[in-house]
Amino acid sequence: MIQIENLSVQAGDFRIQNVSLTVPSGKYGVLMGKTGSGKTTILETVLGLRSVSLGRIVLGEQDVTTLNPAVRGVGYVPQDGALFSSMTVRDHLDFALMIRKAPKLACQRRVEELAELLGIEHLLDRKPRGLSGGERQRVALGRALSFQPKVLCLDEPLSALDDDTRVRMCELLSDVQKKTGTTTLHVTHNRDEAERLADYLFRIEDGQIQQVRPES
Repeated sequence: MIQIENLSVQAGDFRIQNVSLTVPSGKYGVLMGKTGSGKTTILETVLGLRSVSLGRIVLGEQDVTTLNPAVRGVGYVPQDGALFSSMTVRDHLDFALMIRKAPKLACQRRVEELAELLGIEHLLDRKPRGLSGGERQRVALGRALSFQPKVLCLDEPLSALDDDTRVRMCELLSDVQKKTGTTTLHVTHNRDEAERLADYLFRIEDGQIQQVRPES
């Protein structure tokens, strides 16, 4: 579950005040809004990258409002993928497990499992340079899922892709979410993307969040 209750956040001169939303466990939530509407600010607050003025954030059954980002159990896919140029695809998939000191054999098995799930087995020894936009986002998604997070957050992950690749990535995201059961919050300004993916669809406008699907 992702539960945001009466949240207020100050980000420079921009302020979000008294907003709430809930994505039930195992569901795919999409927060839709125009550029500058505050959707990324809300996502960053879930991640722990911004401090909360008022309200609280619950992930799973845990109140994480004041917790360090590293212990929130959240996987994150940023807009540009943020891949490391010196690391292979295999290294990216292994990264979060390595810093958590997972056993080497367990890391190897998890990398193979993710590569098969995402269709990137043939890319494991490649570095990011030369990968297509869709391939880069598959790698970023695999890295975010590697440690089996309880929550996955995606910030405009398909915005730089062409229409055909975006459709294929929507299909992949939906399939991966159903197979893993990871509760997901995805922010976008693209209506088609939102309609394709959302079990729970929210719109932020004029600082207020409205639940669009299912109707509240």
